[in-house]
Amino acid sequence: MKSLLTRKRSVNPVYLAFMAASFMTGIAGALQAPTLSLFLTREVQARPFWVGLFFTVNAIAGIVVSLLVAKRSDSRGDRRNLILFCCLMALCNALLFAFTRHYLTLITLGVLLSALASVSMPQIFALAREYADQSAREAVMFSSVMRAQLSLAWVIGPPLSFALALNFGFVTLFLVAAALFLLCILLIKFTLPSVPRAAPLMQSGGMPLSGWRDRDVRLLFIASVTMWTCNTMYIIDMPLYISATLGLPEKLAGLLMGTAAGLEIPVMLLAGHYAKRTGKRNLMLMALAAGILFYAGLVLFRSQTALMALQLFNAVFIGIIAGIGMLWFQDLMPGRPGAATTMFTNSISTGMILAGVIQGTLSERFGHIAVYWLALGLAIAAFAMSARVKNV
Repeated sequence: MKSLLTRKRSVNPVYLAFMAASFMTGIAGALQAPTLSLFLTREVQARPFWVGLFFTVNAIAGIVVSLLVAKRSDSRGDRRNLILFCCLMALCNALLFAFTRHYLTLITLGVLLSALASVSMPQIFALAREYADQSAREAVMFSSVMRAQLSLAWVIGPPLSFALALNFGFVTLFLVAAALFLLCILLIKFTLPSVPRAAPLMQSGGMPLSGWRDRDVRLLFIASVTMWTCNTMYIIDMPLYISATLGLPEKLAGLLMGTAAGLEIPVMLLAGHYAKRTGKRNLMLMALAAGILFYAGLVLFRSQTALMALQLFNAVFIGIIAGIGMLWFQDLMPGRPGAATTMFTNSISTGMILAGVIQGTLSERFGHIAVYWLALGLAIAAFAMSARVKNV
């Protein structure tokens, strides 16, 4: 009875607000991303080349803007106000896509608004890390539970996105996303705290030290780019591979993705629970070992049952690197959670850009199986690089 009372008293409303903010922001983003190529093709009448160009420009703009914002976010201003501004830009972006069908407007103004909007999620995680450090909460578990909310949002968001777009149209879809961002703004405004800024590590000139100058940060960034390149190549290629090469039902692709996403949530929570005891580097190496087994399995096995079973290794791989990878960056860059989280999210974006180019080239010239041979090699390289990063 005493333990139950203690547990009830330990429930922190701010903690719950962070969970809700990450979930709501994740859902709003997950509504727009899955159907964006369909929107550009059907509504904007863009040819495949222009669709691909839009995604490339969008990813590059997101990296540039997030890097510029991250430098300021750790040294000046209220991080919560920055998050509110980014969510407001996300709301404007959703309204723009709801009512505009002009490609040039979308690839200029739309991409700019989208790039500013994309900063909101890493900044929410940076604010959460500052709050956890200030309030002496367990930062690893706190961040892992938040990251699980984002994964849950991506389990729910894509099916809901297709349902809204196909049944009610894209105007309704983007208006629903805009309404969700409005709720996010209200939630963040009235529930998330303003955390006093810890003094960042400085150079003599008064500017925060660049994480890129640190050998361990550089190595982890390259390893992280490699990991996310593997994952994105798989996501792009897998639906084509199972239907065109293996002759399996197309609906299996959705089942595989949904299974992996569902399994990632308990993996994230377990990783957060054992991180302090096991160490972040050991967990990341365990994740990469699972990734190596996953891609080796894709090369060796071709049955539907084997592909389903392999999703357990895929979930361990992505579930750990998605949560613990971000925390490892933050630990390697103390006093700069915004810059650290942005480096992690930019490694994902960079991996996505590389994956699109590599997957298209390999599958066209050497067949789909070549994609998984390369992913296996990249996973082994990422393991070797991560093993050389210090454990903090």
